[in-house]
Amino acid sequence: MAVVAAVVLSPVAAVLAVAIRLTMGRPVLFRQQRSGWHGEEFSIAKFRTMRPPRYPDEPDADRLTRVGALLRSTSLDELPQLVNVLRGEMTLIGPRPTLPEQVAHYSAHQRRRLEVRPGITGYAQVKGRNAITWPERIELDIWYIDNRTLLLELRILALTVRDLVRREGITGPGGVNQGFPLPGPGPET
Repeated sequence: MAVVAAVVLSPVAAVLAVAIRLTMGRPVLFRQQRSGWHGEEFSIAKFRTMRPPRYPDEPDADRLTRVGALLRSTSLDELPQLVNVLRGEMTLIGPRPTLPEQVAHYSAHQRRRLEVRPGITGYAQVKGRNAITWPERIELDIWYIDNRTLLLELRILALTVRDLVRREGITGPGGVNQGFPLPGPGPET
């Protein structure tokens, strides 16, 4: 399916690459290290949606371009991840790949997310995406791992198409995507 999707969507990807190059310059792709299957790190690719910062600590929201906002609202910024699927680092359906610094804080239970390859879409995405908390996403991902079937995966694909049309859950409450909750300092003695 990833090969077919890559071939069918290659003209769209080419148009998007040109639009990014013309409006934001180089690079066209944003790359970031993520944790995948069994915690193995790999470089994820997305279409770039933000311009470089004009000053230190400039908020990401201020750096988002019009083209970038369109890419994010339609999830087209994720298209380059089909290459990650073709390389075997990801699959179409599974828990979204997480930043290594977040995985470092996972409990043993949360590390279960790493029992399968990460996906471009997944159960947590169709159940709320960024509108739900990280602990909720992790529990949904673990439920998916324990209950996955071909029928469930076909349902997730259908719900993904629905969500792409509706454009719901792209950002969290108040338009802010909450970061992964890092443990605070222990109790003082």
